[in-house]
Amino acid sequence: MKFTTKTEYGLVCLIYMARNKQLQPVTVKEIVSEEHFSVTFTEKILQQLRKANIIESHQGHGGGYVLARNPSEITFKEVIECLEGQTFDVFCAPKVREDIVCNHFSLCGLKPVWSKTKQLLDEFYSEVTLDMIVNKETNMNVVNDFHVLKEANG
Repeated sequence: MKFTTKTEYGLVCLIYMARNKQLQPVTVKEIVSEEHFSVTFTEKILQQLRKANIIESHQGHGGGYVLARNPSEITFKEVIECLEGQTFDVFCAPKVREDIVCNHFSLCGLKPVWSKTKQLLDEFYSEVTLDMIVNKETNMNVVNDFHVLKEANG
């Protein structure tokens, strides 16, 4: 699993928008000035987030970007998949495997480990929302709650 600067910057931009209590559009210039990001890179990230319907853009005077939904409805998984693709490529997945040579694919005991890892991460990232990140609720309580939830559901 690897997250690039694009995901980190995208999350910072979304957090910046979520903290904008008046829900006024936020400009690229405003974000770049506050966060010291590259204008071009930030614009590309925001366009990807807009195409994924995570944010909306408003044109004209007073325009900019706003969240398309409530921060409690935007998940970490959704943002990662928008900016990176799948949250975790299973090494044994056919799309990944086509670029490597695996002489023991049919006997490999790692397939269930990679699959379970992907399942757990997907489920966990689906539980973490932008609102939780903004409110700093993504501490060990979230991890513990997820673990308890998983045990209760089998």
